[in-house]
Amino acid sequence: MERRTFLALLATPLLLPLAEPLLAQNVRSSRKRNTDKQATSRYIFSQAMRQARADGWHKLSVGEAMGQIGLLFVGTPYVGGTLEGEGMEQCRIDLTGLDCVTFFENTLDMARIVKKNKYSFEDLQKEVLYTRYRGGVLTDYTSRLHYTSEWISDNVAKGVVQDMTRELGGVIFVNTVNFMSTHPQYYAPLKQDETLQAKIGAIEERINATTRYFIPKDRIVNIESKLQTGDIIAIATSKEGLDYAHTGIIFKDDAGVAHLFHASSQKKKVVMDVSVSEYVNSVKSHTGITVVRPTNVA
Repeated sequence: MERRTFLALLATPLLLPLAEPLLAQNVRSSRKRNTDKQATSRYIFSQAMRQARADGWHKLSVGEAMGQIGLLFVGTPYVGGTLEGEGMEQCRIDLTGLDCVTFFENTLDMARIVKKNKYSFEDLQKEVLYTRYRGGVLTDYTSRLHYTSEWISDNVAKGVVQDMTRELGGVIFVNTVNFMSTHPQYYAPLKQDETLQAKIGAIEERINATTRYFIPKDRIVNIESKLQTGDIIAIATSKEGLDYAHTGIIFKDDAGVAHLFHASSQKKKVVMDVSVSEYVNSVKSHTGITVVRPTNVA
């Protein structure tokens, strides 16, 4: 199946009776709309796996497979907050809209299951749960790896990724995270349960006690040639209380340009952007990057 055909298939569900409520505001309840999104996400996933099988992406490295899967999602709308919802914490997957985290997370986890020759939506759910939650275990809202710093350290420990930053010339990342504990009003579960605030505060303390590395923005251009397709990029920020403001993956083109491939809140969709050095240097509050590389799956 050609990529153009796949993109047409992604549009198709929005025209089916199954997915009509996604376009009709105030017609169905939020629960019904969520059900339709789940069905559409399963459809999108099945078409991606169909492409992966047809093109033999299980023979690629995880990073290269991420690049190919990512290309299928170019133009997908930017939608934030898809991991949130009513009730207890759930491992939610919504492929109808992606933010910067769910874009790299889903491309990584889809590539990992393809490498294992597994192609069911249930396989994806298990992989996402493993990478999204501390130690691969979902208990409550605080078990989700909310801070990118902890997502990196936890997934390094699990063997999912390798932190390349220091090897690429990174320096110690002097940074304090406390945004969630000092701004609980922005997080519904924290507003509703003060015990969760204490848990988040303890997690922040652990993060702050670890040594982390980043590549300052003025040095990124010097290491771009060493980046590979599928490398996960976390963009550090000067905003108080936060570690990283944005994430994406690298896509190396035939000319060797290390493009930032990401779900852009500014462009409102998944895009293949300019080089990562150009992108980071275009935003004043961006201070540098941390680079983690997906490990190959046996």
